[in-house]
Amino acid sequence: MTASTETRAPAWLPAAPLVFLFLWSGGFAFAKLGLPHTEPLTFLALRFACALAVLVAVAAFVRPQRPSSGTVWLHLVVVGVLLQVLYFGGSYIAFDRGASAGGLALIVSLQPILVGLLAPGVAGERVAARQWLGLALGLAGAVVVIAARSSIEAESASAILAGVVALAAMTAATLYEKRFGSRGVHPLTANLVQYAVGLACLAPAAAVHESLRVDWTAEFTVSLAYLVIGNSLISITLLLAMVRHGEAARVSALFFLVPPVAALIAWVVNGERMPLLAWPGLALAAVGVALATRVRSG
Repeated sequence: MTASTETRAPAWLPAAPLVFLFLWSGGFAFAKLGLPHTEPLTFLALRFACALAVLVAVAAFVRPQRPSSGTVWLHLVVVGVLLQVLYFGGSYIAFDRGASAGGLALIVSLQPILVGLLAPGVAGERVAARQWLGLALGLAGAVVVIAARSSIEAESASAILAGVVALAAMTAATLYEKRFGSRGVHPLTANLVQYAVGLACLAPAAAVHESLRVDWTAEFTVSLAYLVIGNSLISITLLLAMVRHGEAARVSALFFLVPPVAALIAWVVNGERMPLLAWPGLALAAVGVALATRVRSG
């Protein structure tokens, strides 16, 4: 699809990176909050079912236009499998197998580097030298923050493998959406397809491999509500919109700020102290992201 066929960027798009960053970063803390009360696939299936229920209710009033071709439907399904099933599934399984939030965040922080390496061949993007410098600084800053918080622990092999699956899936989803994402598809339709795919894949897996037990505590309810509204309904919509209207490498650079911002959220919400060394890391990551995401003039 050429640039001339793309839809005009929505007016709210400039605010999307900041909103996405804070909502997505909070997902790490809230996922860890809820997982002690259920098993990972059960948690995800319940999350997708709740998100789908909200979207179906909204769609009944909005009546979004359906995709016009089977190819568009296929692209939506592929992104749904990559993002909802493999990325979130891999992340939750990694947590369940003992991965620390810092360890998983460090693995996922490699995503912008992979996107930068693969974007020229897959999405037809050229990554400038300034962007590579920004990606390097962003990664360095994320590592400093995680190391300062001493949150990188000895992870089990299965947790690392699940984290690598999540990393590969997010990278593939970003590049696939940039290459094949249909800009004319209503966001509500895209989300409906994604969560229907996620639920169809994970609910049977949970039924076979897990007990489907859920402890409906206040802690779990708050966790589920945040993940459904903040992550599933808002963050994913913003992420796909940013990828469609911006360069994949620049958008992916935002993920370097996720570990530092997640640390800030944990400090405010959960009382986890931010060590003195973490603040320079946060600043370094911010500088790197600013370099990598700055729009070229001219």
